[in-house]
Parts: sequence; structure tokens; C-alpha cells
Amino acid sequence: MQKIKLSIYNYIFILFISITLLNNGCEEGTSISDINLFSTSDDVQLGAQVVEEMHKDTKNYPIYNNQEATQYVQSIVDEILQSQLVKYRNVFNYKVTLINTETINAFALPGGYIHVYKGLLKYLDNEASLSAVLAHEIAHAERRHATKRMTKAYGANFLLGLLLGGNPSQIEEIAANMLSGLGFLYNSREDEYEADEYGFKYLQSTRWYHGAGIFFFEKIKDQSKNSTFAELFSTHPLDQKRIDALNKLITDAKVPPATESNIFTQKYMEFKKKLN
Repeated sequence: MQKIKLSIYNYIFILFISITLLNNGCEEGTSISDINLFSTSDDVQLGAQVVEEMHKDTKNYPIYNNQEATQYVQSIVDEILQSQLVKYRNVFNYKVTLINTETINAFALPGGYIHVYKGLLKYLDNEASLSAVLAHEIAHAERRHATKRMTKAYGANFLLGLLLGGNPSQIEEIAANMLSGLGFLYNSREDEYEADEYGFKYLQSTRWYHGAGIFFFEKIKDQSKNSTFAELFSTHPLDQKRIDALNKLITDAKVPPATESNIFTQKYMEFKKKLN
């Protein structure tokens, strides 16, 4: 299994950031959350490592081998990726994998590897809602939330130590730590707000109702005490601020009303009949 290694460019970047942070201390405007230790190729390699290990765990992540369903979801992803705002469509591996459990969730690994649970597909009411969920996951990958959180978790002292120690194997240790329990899938509220915003923007160039994420929010907002939704809320925290922010995006963009011609309820119901 190929391991992530730092290039000379990573080291130069670490040196610059480390010196900047150490010189500035806690001055206003300086934030390690704005930097990313990893390159986009590192994102792809890390995602591939996680996929390899995760797919060995058939108990927790059984693959749903339904080619028609997988292609249906993949086709939606492929259309969203045509948005001019998607920067890494030719860099990241935006491949869909379906997981054969009743869990209601979806996630994107670093590098764009998208996983969708069958339970979520059965829970949604229309194709537009699915497109909103997928656009949201694409946004997590595009905004590189996972590797930014990993960078922030280790901090400036670690970055400087990594540089001075000259030990690229420490990056392998980071990957191994983050693989454990898929901890980097637990998004912050700030990550969620940003993924909502960019997901909304990605849908503006598609045939789906741009604000379809609000359908999903309204459907799940009262389910916080339902154990079926525990994983969803742990990896994708929802609060009223997210709902209000998305409603504001819809209002400000003057999005036309939702109709059957842009939410595709009947088409989606036919798709759901084929899920077993």
C-alpha cells in the first residue's frame, strides 16, 4: 500500500508557515486553520489508503453491488462536477461506492472518494435531495476539509518538528492515526456551513432545484434523538443556523420554485423500487 510522503515543496511550505506562525504568535488574523500541510496529490493518496482499508472491513462497510444503482448515483455526481466552480474534477477521484446498510449517511474521503449508504437512498424523497447531498459531499472534498482539520490538529509545533526532524514517516503516522475510526469524517459546524454554500453553488449549473438541501434539513431536523440518525448527526452536525443560512442563499439567489420538473420525485420513486 503506497504511503504519503512529503515533497521538497511540502517542506518549504512547512518552513514558511512555521516561521510565520512562530514569529506572529497569536496576532489577530493568524490562523493555522487556513493552511493545509497536505498537497492535493496527498489527499488522493490518503483517500485511496482509507478506501483500501475500509473495503476490507466488510462487517462495517459491506459494498452494495448494485451496478444500476451505483451508476445512477455516479451519473448525478458526474453532472455536478461540470460546475465551473469545481476545481479538482480532473485531480480527485470522484468515484461513487454504495454501502449496503440501512445507515442514513454519506461521506467523501480526501481525494473525492464518495460513499453513500443504501439507507440514505431509501430515505430520500426525490432526486434533487440526493443531488444536494452529493453536492455537499463534493464540497467537503473540494474545500479539503479533512486534511485541513488534520493539519490543524497537529499544530505549528508539530509542523516545525516535522521540518527539523526531516522524517517523512511521520506523515505515515498521521495517516494511520486518522484511519482509525475514520475520525476525520467528523465535520465541524464551520465545515458544514461552507459545504452547504458551495454545494448550493455547484447545483446552480444543473437541472436540479438548487435549494433541495432544505428538503433534507426539514426532513431530519427533528430526528436528533433517533439512534438511526446518530452517525449522520455526528459526522454532519445540524443546527438552525445551517437551515437559516441555506434559506438565505435560496432567497438571495432568487431561486425559482421547486416543481416536479426540477426535483424529479416520480423518477426517484422508480429508482427506489429497484433497491433491495
